[in-house]
Amino acid sequence: MKIWLFVSMLFVLNFGSLDAQIFKTIKGEAYFKSDASLELIEAKSKKLRGVINAAKRTFAFSIPIQSFKGFNSALQRVHFNENYLESDAYANATFSGKIIEKIDFTKDGVYTVRAKGKLKIHNVEQERIIKSQLEIKKGNILVKTNFTILLEEHDIRVPKVVYQKIAQEILVSIAAEFKQ
Repeated sequence: MKIWLFVSMLFVLNFGSLDAQIFKTIKGEAYFKSDASLELIEAKSKKLRGVINAAKRTFAFSIPIQSFKGFNSALQRVHFNENYLESDAYANATFSGKIIEKIDFTKDGVYTVRAKGKLKIHNVEQERIIKSQLEIKKGNILVKTNFTILLEEHDIRVPKVVYQKIAQEILVSIAAEFKQ
């Protein structure tokens, strides 16, 4: 519930009041893969939450770092949270900004758009443009995207002893369904 409150407040503060043009997540999922030379690490979270203001083409997403499950072992998950992402101190990853392309959110179809905004991970913000696919169908929106994150851009340090087990570039996939 804290995430939804955070996203709602961010949205209201940065993008205007809530109105009939607002779409909220009904289902959201994030997946990441670290494909290093000595080890493949994968994890998924079903706790992605977000809002889209169709009239203003703005958005805000948030996901709790500790919600990721998978990994190759319980100890690996502990190291992910404590040593690399420091999720007690930096609980959420967020992305908020604006959809560059103008699209008609009332018209069914599949649209390729660019989302420009601030991606914040490990308390480090980076301006990003992330290409995404929006499928609008019967008033609902399905968002899908794939992108990479460089650990060094978010001050995530990997000790040399495990350097070949953790990729420096992480693949991220997002899928979220929104309803007005």
